[in-house]
Amino acid sequence: MKKIILLMFLTTSPLLMAAGDYYIGEKVQTNIRSTESLRNGAKTYMNYCMGCHSMDFQRYNRVAEDLELSEDEMMNGLVLTDAKFTDKMTISMGDAQAKEWFGKTPPDLSVIAKARGLDWLYNFLINYYADPNSVTGWNNLTLPNASMPHVLWELQGIRKANFDIYDDEDGNEHKDFQNFEMVEAGLLSEQEYKDLARDLVNFLDYSSEPAQLIRMSYAPWVLLFLSLFTFMAYLLKVNYFRDIH
Repeated sequence: MKKIILLMFLTTSPLLMAAGDYYIGEKVQTNIRSTESLRNGAKTYMNYCMGCHSMDFQRYNRVAEDLELSEDEMMNGLVLTDAKFTDKMTISMGDAQAKEWFGKTPPDLSVIAKARGLDWLYNFLINYYADPNSVTGWNNLTLPNASMPHVLWELQGIRKANFDIYDDEDGNEHKDFQNFEMVEAGLLSEQEYKDLARDLVNFLDYSSEPAQLIRMSYAPWVLLFLSLFTFMAYLLKVNYFRDIH
């Protein structure tokens, strides 16, 4: 019973510090059926993420079709390279260059939503803060000591994190996160930035499994068929057992 109560507390708590020492402070509410949200997320990805992160399992023409964009809108409005409409969403930076410049190869983001989860990705995007002791000048509550700098800082602004630092009975130091303090405002308000992060996560969710849009479009027809089939089966049953009763 104690284990069940503890599990319920952990899954319902709004603030969660998981076993991997990553911080999940907010739940994200995405809507993969929102074409506008997916378009905004795709725009953010193309402008801020694709310089380092590829999507080797995605193609421009597939994204354009699913997001209801014409070839001209996709290639001239979102794509910033000389790629072709039917190309995969790869980047020119090679693994050797990435390791030399960043110390490690930035991960492909095709299925990152499946690997990390939507709440993790959302909190990673909103939980950056300035850290003068970090090599990049940034740190992250969700992924401490992340090697990725805060590429969206101009939009979110510069914040510092306040911690409650104390020693336990054994003399070990602990840091409990308290709040963020804005040092320099960004181009977006706090809610506008969170909306942008949500749309980006929504696009990454779509990209991890584009077929889910097709599956959702079939769902009403499948339910309608099952309803009609159930009704016809009931009429058949009534007719079959009429003489028995």
